[in-house]
Amino acid sequence: MARNRRLILSEPSEVWRLLSDGHRYGEWVTGTRQVLAADPHWPAKGARLRVRVGVGAMTLDDTCVVRICEPQRRLELEAKADPFGAARIAMNLIPWGDHTLFVLDWHPLRGPGTRMHGLPVNYLVAVRNGMMLTKLARIAVREHGRQPAGTG
Repeated sequence: MARNRRLILSEPSEVWRLLSDGHRYGEWVTGTRQVLAADPHWPAKGARLRVRVGVGAMTLDDTCVVRICEPQRRLELEAKADPFGAARIAMNLIPWGDHTLFVLDWHPLRGPGTRMHGLPVNYLVAVRNGMMLTKLARIAVREHGRQPAGTG
């Protein structure tokens, strides 16, 4: 399992607002080329997000399914990227004063990733996820205090 932590200088409700918009995943999820579709009830349990991911000329379509959703606290996804298998992605938002301690766990569930699981793969995933959390934190801080469209 790869685990990353990041203190985000925004409240959990603001970070959750980003997680709740499936169409914005391409802004902060490293490797995402395009969000192909997001179920309208995202991130409710069972909702799906279809994305195109890739490096260089190699791309593939991935589907993320919400397995657990506790608004403003916890979101767990199962990411499926055939032929590579599937992984569990658990995101926990912990209030830390006026900020958010964001904890991200990644663990392979099925496919070749389960056999390659170990220090080298976990290290690469942790580096990727660290870059991802840096992007998420920058967006959350940039948008800190802004009200969502249609309010106030």
